[in-house]
Parts: sequence; structure tokens; C-alpha cells
Amino acid sequence: MTIEAVKEYYGKVLKGSGDLLTSACCDVADTPPHLARLIANVHEDVVARYYGCGLCIPAALQGCNVLDLGSGSGRDVYILSQLVGEKGSVTGVDMTEEQLATAETHKNWHAEKFGYAKSNVRFLKGYLETLDALDLEPGSFDVIVSNCVINLCMDKLAVLKGAYRLLKPGGELYFADVYCDRRLPDAVRADPLLYGECLGGALYWNDFLPMAKQAGFLDPRLVTSRPIEIGNPEMREKLGRARFFSATYRLFKLEDLEPACEDYGQAVIYRGGIAEEPDAFLLDGHHLIERGKVFPVCGNVWRMLADTRFSPYFGFVGDFSTHYGIFEGCGTPVPFEDASKDGNRPASCC
Repeated sequence: MTIEAVKEYYGKVLKGSGDLLTSACCDVADTPPHLARLIANVHEDVVARYYGCGLCIPAALQGCNVLDLGSGSGRDVYILSQLVGEKGSVTGVDMTEEQLATAETHKNWHAEKFGYAKSNVRFLKGYLETLDALDLEPGSFDVIVSNCVINLCMDKLAVLKGAYRLLKPGGELYFADVYCDRRLPDAVRADPLLYGECLGGALYWNDFLPMAKQAGFLDPRLVTSRPIEIGNPEMREKLGRARFFSATYRLFKLEDLEPACEDYGQAVIYRGGIAEEPDAFLLDGHHLIERGKVFPVCGNVWRMLADTRFSPYFGFVGDFSTHYGIFEGCGTPVPFEDASKDGNRPASCC
């Protein structure tokens, strides 16, 4: 499979989201009302050429500098444009000329629609594997998003490393993509149709996690996921028993995160104030933090809230002065069998 084949598929073969043969590259999740209102403000031509696989629009973006990797026709860019506000900015990067042309054509239309004196978005043609070749300042982005595109890249580690380089300290890569429950055979990965439909390039999830850590994102957090149904009989036969999932991850650029969830006796209190999440803040699939409630957290979660743009919305209890072992619920206190559990006999040394 080649980059040129992917460009051909998304630039010339597909004319709209209805041309896709699977549900892998389209959003079937329920759209929150606040995002539905923003999507309604996006030009119909832009929406018609949307090929995303999830909702990768994080909360608390007012005033942020955001980068969209694989921005396509610009749907998510124009949603983000409304969320960051006129003082924020959004940059979209894509390699497909036809998609970029659609996005550029409607740039001024959207600025007028949003009531902005001038557009707060820009689009760059380029490859996600070589982000350092573009006019992008290292350490300049608060948030990077990507919607069902990294699976199409030939060198996924290069994409993750490039994103890490461009993020500010405490910045976040928040992205939706397609994953598989196993490593795919070469024949599947080389099939142009399967690759273009976001299946052939899907990573085995347990290859993605160490790859993300190698790029610098030390504690990947799964936010949401859903299974992908393959209804096309010919495609299903080629894929065998492999199962696919659309999943949204958030990765923070935080250097002090630990390999495991460690307990320092800490807790956080969500004060509210994030418009999209007035009653509870969703960090990931295991952390829905209700407003006003003292919520015990591990050291890594503490840093994900205290050392990022979310800090103003939380109160923090405790510090890192005392360590209490593994955080309850994330593992056992010690990995060794308790040889004295059946009485007072001390454990043997061998």
C-alpha cells in the first residue's frame, strides 16, 4: 500500500461519505447537542465530504491553538473554530488536494457565519509522517486532534513523534482511530480497498500502546470505543475473524507520568465551569468525575488535571510526599503470594 493510493481513494474515488463501504470511517455515535449545533453551522459541501470515525472534539478549548491532523474537507476544523473562539486558532493539515480545495473554498464563508472579523483557521498541504517539514512551530499547540486518519499513515510512529514535538508541555493529542484485535496479515494490509476503508492499516491495539509510549506519551487513556460491523461479504471474507473497533484516545505530553497508577493519597474536586461538561468531567472510560465530589485519583491522573489546561476547573487535595503503593483498583498491593495468610507462619525464603 502507498500514500499515492490513499490520496487517490480519498481524492478521486470517494465523492462523499455515502460512497464508503463500511462503518469504519463514519461517525455513528450519538452527537451531543452542543456539537450538533456547531455542525449545523458548517457548510453542507464540507459536511458531505466528511470521513471521520468518531467525535474527537475535546472539552475546554476556548482560546486554544489547535492542530487537526488529516483535516480533509475541514468539518472538524470549522467545529473547532467555533469552540476556540475568535482569539484561538485552528490549523488543518491534509495531503489530498481535492479535500483541501473544499476546505479552502468555504473559509471566508465560515468566518462570516461565525461572526469573526477574519478567519481563525488555515490549511496546509503536507504529510503527517513529516510534520517537521511544514510551517509549524514546535511546542506551539495546546491540543492536536485527528479523526480516523493515523491508520491510513504508512509510518504511524513518525506521526505520534511529530505530534509530541508540536505540543506544548501539558498539551494533548486527542484522536479517534480504528484498531484491530490482532495483527493483520500482509495480504490484508496490502489490499487497496481494505486500506482505504480504514481497515487494512488498523493497528493491533497492543502494538499501539507501546508505540504511543515510545513517542513520549507515557500513559495513553482510552475515552470511548465501539465495534465496527463489516457488512460487505467480500471484505469480511478477506478479513477472516479479525475484529475492528473505533476508539478515541487522549495522550498527554507530560514527562513525569509513571508506568503504573501509583497511590499518593490524592484526590481532586471538579468545580464545574467547563461548558460542555457542566455536571461531570469525563477524563477517560474509568474517570467520570462528578462536580463537587471528592474523587480519589492516582498520581498520573492528578498530573493530567493539575499540569494541563484543565487545572483551573479543579481543586486538588494532597501532594506527592507520601507513597501508598499501587492505586486501589489498578492492581494488587504486591504481586507476591502471601505465604503467611493461613496463619502466623512466616514466609519461606526459598
